[in-house]
Amino acid sequence: MNPTTAVPATSAEVANRPRTISTLRGQRQAQHLLDRAGVQINGHHPWDLQIKHPGTLMRVLAHGSLGLGDSYVDGWWDCERLDEFFTRILRAGLDGEVGWRARAWPWLRALLFNGQSIERSGQVAQIHYDMDVSLFERMLGRTMAYSCGYWSQARGLDEAQHDKLDLVCRKLGLAQGMSLLDVGCGWGSLMRHAAEHYGAKVTGLTISREQAQWATQRLKGLNATVELVDYRRFNEDGQRRFDRVASVGMFEHVGPKNHEAYFETLVRSLAPDGLVLLHTIGKNRAGTPPDAWVDRHIFPNGNLPSAGELASSVEHHFIIEDWHNFGADYDRTLMAWHERVDQAWPSLARHHDERFRRIWRYYLLSCAGTFRARSNQLWQLVLSPRGVVGGYRRVS
Repeated sequence: MNPTTAVPATSAEVANRPRTISTLRGQRQAQHLLDRAGVQINGHHPWDLQIKHPGTLMRVLAHGSLGLGDSYVDGWWDCERLDEFFTRILRAGLDGEVGWRARAWPWLRALLFNGQSIERSGQVAQIHYDMDVSLFERMLGRTMAYSCGYWSQARGLDEAQHDKLDLVCRKLGLAQGMSLLDVGCGWGSLMRHAAEHYGAKVTGLTISREQAQWATQRLKGLNATVELVDYRRFNEDGQRRFDRVASVGMFEHVGPKNHEAYFETLVRSLAPDGLVLLHTIGKNRAGTPPDAWVDRHIFPNGNLPSAGELASSVEHHFIIEDWHNFGADYDRTLMAWHERVDQAWPSLARHHDERFRRIWRYYLLSCAGTFRARSNQLWQLVLSPRGVVGGYRRVS
């Protein structure tokens, strides 16, 4: 055959040309963006993407966060250090440059609809909290605290969570015989700590049946009661007053359309000279939509407040006595949770498949990356109805 003579393309080759060209164009476009984050496609660093499916990059470019997460769960790509991959792309600001259509829907939905209404609020309990408790027992450790630990002096997860719970109690000035309302009590970690170590009488609220049953069993013998009720329907007549109110890791499920109802619940349930501690994840800028993948698979209808949104909602009801940011500690907490799930997987695999494992690996490590990149924050606010006489002094 004359080497200068062109060989006619087969029909299959002709049909595949648009797909091949599209794939190559997507790879060039993706690599151009990733260069800003120091990430390579099929590179040798642990934070580099390893592509397993030719449609991966076009899927990500088209659908942003949702395409990135779903294609990972589907096994289309891998990465040894997901946490560091996300740290790099977030620090480079790449999250806002792809998949604008996918980002637009969560933003528009949050703007138009009340995703955290009483009717919808139970969705997150059904999807996330009311499942295999053994997963949370293996992941969260001895305290069963499902919120950021405090790593100022801690050497491990259990110690960091103990220190966080103790920090909450000390910031509130909790003392023997005081009553404490825990709004969004989870598995009762703060309730147990407050009752055991501070002699408080504690009432906890949750909308998760699994959490209510588990916590009630765990709190037997203590002066603590769990109530299965939405915060908006608690103490509606305002007849019950508590010396202190805490809300740890629950405000993320409230949403801006319900901020007023949330703070009204705290006001009518707090003694006139009481204190509130609000512990919540926060975002850096107002108007940033919820992450589409996390919203679909992990925390449906979640909505993180910005500092401005939170302050604007608080100022109608309370004086902000203290605002403490230790968001970098959530990175260490999430990495510890991931390590525990990874170590426990041989036993967890009896109840969960590999797809479930990839979902939880992606969730924990991507979130660790958001806090390491300082894209998300963790705030503790101490609030008072009329101001602490003589001023409030933060404990360390």
